[in-house]
Amino acid sequence: MQPIYVLGHRQPDTDSIASAMAYARLLSHIHTGTYIAGRCGDINTETRYVLSETGLPEPMLVESVEPVVGDIPFLYQQQAPHNMAAIDVAMLMDEHDVRNIPIVDDNNRLLGLVSEHGLARAYVSPHASQALRVGPICTETLARILQAEIVHGAHELLDGQVAIVIDALHVSLSRLGSRDVAIVGDNEPAQLALVSAGIGAMIIAEGAPIGERLKEAARSRNVTLLKTDLDAFSVGRMIHLSHPASAIMARDVEIVHKEDSLSAATRIVTNSPYRTACVVDEDGCLLGMISRNTFLEEIQKSVILVDHNEFAQAAEGIETAEVLEIIDHHRLGTITTLRPIQFRNEPVGSTSTIITFRYIEEGVTPDTDIATLLLAGILSDTLVLKMSTTTSRDLEAVEYLSRLTGSNPQEFGSILIQKGMDLDQVLLYDLLSRDVKEYTLYDRPVIIAQVMTASDQYHVKHDAEIHETLAKLRHESGCDLYLTIFTDVIGQVSYLYASGETGLLERLEYDFQPVVLPGVMSRKKDFFPIFGQKFRAALH
Repeated sequence: MQPIYVLGHRQPDTDSIASAMAYARLLSHIHTGTYIAGRCGDINTETRYVLSETGLPEPMLVESVEPVVGDIPFLYQQQAPHNMAAIDVAMLMDEHDVRNIPIVDDNNRLLGLVSEHGLARAYVSPHASQALRVGPICTETLARILQAEIVHGAHELLDGQVAIVIDALHVSLSRLGSRDVAIVGDNEPAQLALVSAGIGAMIIAEGAPIGERLKEAARSRNVTLLKTDLDAFSVGRMIHLSHPASAIMARDVEIVHKEDSLSAATRIVTNSPYRTACVVDEDGCLLGMISRNTFLEEIQKSVILVDHNEFAQAAEGIETAEVLEIIDHHRLGTITTLRPIQFRNEPVGSTSTIITFRYIEEGVTPDTDIATLLLAGILSDTLVLKMSTTTSRDLEAVEYLSRLTGSNPQEFGSILIQKGMDLDQVLLYDLLSRDVKEYTLYDRPVIIAQVMTASDQYHVKHDAEIHETLAKLRHESGCDLYLTIFTDVIGQVSYLYASGETGLLERLEYDFQPVVLPGVMSRKKDFFPIFGQKFRAALH
């Protein structure tokens, strides 16, 4: 069963990380299957502090949910060792109804591919002048391939030239040496002459009788003696198929890795002359094989989204994923699904509040580490319950989690704010592009960033630099307006900076900055509704 990823937004804050980790833990407790909490961006200082206090590891980084080769539920596992006889490879292909088989070395590293075309070439021997050879091959294996009886086994391995002796015996005698093999019919004088010459092995074709004189001669001269009902030319053709797989395999096989995107793998397989690709690990070891049939069924990652419901904030490739559920506390966004899903959207101060009540509804008491994480998520998103978005459900959730953790929410929340507002350690460019929301209002792109501060000193100190950086960010993003709200949590006031066309700023009454916004704490609830009205009026 494929894992299900629980993911927040691309610029994760404490609420986003807490919601994802806590919900994945709850789902793993109440359902079968694998639920993995992920993050779609870097963790901020505040969240890192909370994870350190709880002893929880950072969730895995999931930058894209586009399906990759590792999501394929089935790989062809057939393979053959490099020393397997070609005819056995052919039988293996027939048994598993495949047209290609990867060839591996003794350490399971991929060497090449045996295809139907390669087998056909080996069988018919495309070069008429090419000398017939055998081995190295076990005598027993060759006997099995030729359906032959080992009359006398003088050698464990056979490796040498092969000659079909029909006429011109003296020519064969001059060419064959002590390692070579002769194919002979019912011709005892020729048989004895070849043995006397000291060849390595003799194959008696067409079920011809073997006299005692030949048997005795073979034993005395240490010559392997095989007997088969096949005719001489059939023996020759089967000799070609006794070669090891490594001798007939193709080496131009396409390879892919588990982390390669499925779209890239599809192109590789389509363009391959074998219509297949081999999946290998970082050491070149074979993991399996894919073919065109692999892509007949749609392959998707399964995800649950928390703390957002917009394409712009989701992980890359979200349009290719199967969204199973959404839990959020923001306005409705742009995510669409092909089928009905569970969508829980509540007007509360944080998604961690909703997750806390999911625990209560399921009758599951969160562990202390998860309870601490959820408490941090609520206190962070509501600025220790001071935001105007704070509801009675947030207060109820904080009271419940505080009992479980033994924490004083005011003291814990104050520490969180201090940890999250160490602004001088962050480049202004990063600060103004970190916590942003992208909107399209009346077909005009607008970006609104928010920076939480513990006083009004930061923006006063960096006033000129803020104007310059905002202009740069607006140019890079291509938006009509780039706004930043510096929110003084202690003073309960915000200061607005804006970059845009001069005329638009004048109509919005943003031409003298910063614009003081008393009581504005929430970008979503306090600022955006009023700004939206002003923006519409400014455009008309």
